[in-house]
Amino acid sequence: MAEDDTEHPPTDDVPPTDTPPSGPGRPRRRRRWLMITAGVVAFLVVAIGALLYIAYRKLDGNIRTDSVTDKLLAELEAERPSRTAGAGGAENILLIGSDDRSGANSSYGGEPGTQRSDTTILLHLAADRKRATAVSIPRDVMVTVPACEKPDSTRSKPGLMQFNWAFELGGPACSIRTVEQLSGIRMDHYLILDFNGFKTMVDAIGGVDVCVPQPIHDKDAKLDLAAGRQVLHGEQALGYVRARESLGDGSDTQRMGRQQQFLASLIRKVQSQGVLLNPAKLWPVLDAATSSIKADGKLSSLGALYDLTQDLRGIPSPDVVFLTAPRRPYRYDSDRDEFVQPQTTQLFTELRDDRPIAVRPPGPAPTAAASPSAGAGSAGSDQATASPSASAPPTFEGRSADVDSCAQH
Repeated sequence: MAEDDTEHPPTDDVPPTDTPPSGPGRPRRRRRWLMITAGVVAFLVVAIGALLYIAYRKLDGNIRTDSVTDKLLAELEAERPSRTAGAGGAENILLIGSDDRSGANSSYGGEPGTQRSDTTILLHLAADRKRATAVSIPRDVMVTVPACEKPDSTRSKPGLMQFNWAFELGGPACSIRTVEQLSGIRMDHYLILDFNGFKTMVDAIGGVDVCVPQPIHDKDAKLDLAAGRQVLHGEQALGYVRARESLGDGSDTQRMGRQQQFLASLIRKVQSQGVLLNPAKLWPVLDAATSSIKADGKLSSLGALYDLTQDLRGIPSPDVVFLTAPRRPYRYDSDRDEFVQPQTTQLFTELRDDRPIAVRPPGPAPTAAASPSAGAGSAGSDQATASPSASAPPTFEGRSADVDSCAQH
């Protein structure tokens, strides 16, 4: 039979294929979804960028620049020490805690408008940013304060007086020049923090752990604490680091020790809680910090403070050390202090040349490490011992940030 070549029209019995129908509708839907997705992403990028910009401007605007101090220091540049060749990229920052009694601080009593440096710390950052040394300058130590410009634009005469009078006499510029003169170390930056700023920062990180060796009941300092580990918040924290007569032997030396322990605990808290890596925790800390400080022109920006924070964050806590410049009761007035020599000069020389400082726990110095050349420092102070060899770093009484004071009791 011959093959039928007749063409037949398609019938409804042909099975359907899996190929989706093509046509202008589907590409249009696909393009529409792509445009919507791109629009949402673009909106989020713009919104996040705007929020970050607003946040940056807010924090950056919080920081106050002390242009008056910058101007005074610039005018006296010829009198300031120069950097040594060994200092390299090291930085020295003077941290000043002001007891200004004006504005929000007037509730702390005293004559309104008066201020002195309640706490002064020389913070040395090594050039390699692998270690940091914080040296407390006793507020009652007798020093020669240089001639300074006073608030009424007159100029004071140089003279021997207790250190914290320099701040009241000529403000931060006078304190900075006094530290530079007695240490030979040039201050690259300075930061000033007042009472309320300190409280706000402590509250922002949720309080700081301290170890109280015995119960404290001090109405003036607003302290009512049981013995043992305590978490201190704003007002209590301020009272704890400022209290003097009612705690220990009432000396400024013990108060500086408490301040150093507090700062060490604060550093441990920030590192252990991941504050610097958690935006939700970091924002209130940054807002409190930037609202609380006044700084020199080169440090009074969010970018500069961020760089400083990153430098400090990268230093292991065992390599962050705290100590007090070696001191003893002033020979003419036991209510004042004087620096112990040659230990104090040795300390500042090591820092000036960016060499490491070793610390040992407070207490009597080991007999074997006693310096045969201690001279005046051999009586009335055991805060520093000379190194037994020329290559080893000198050792001073102090503590590192990794040491928990409660663990020592």
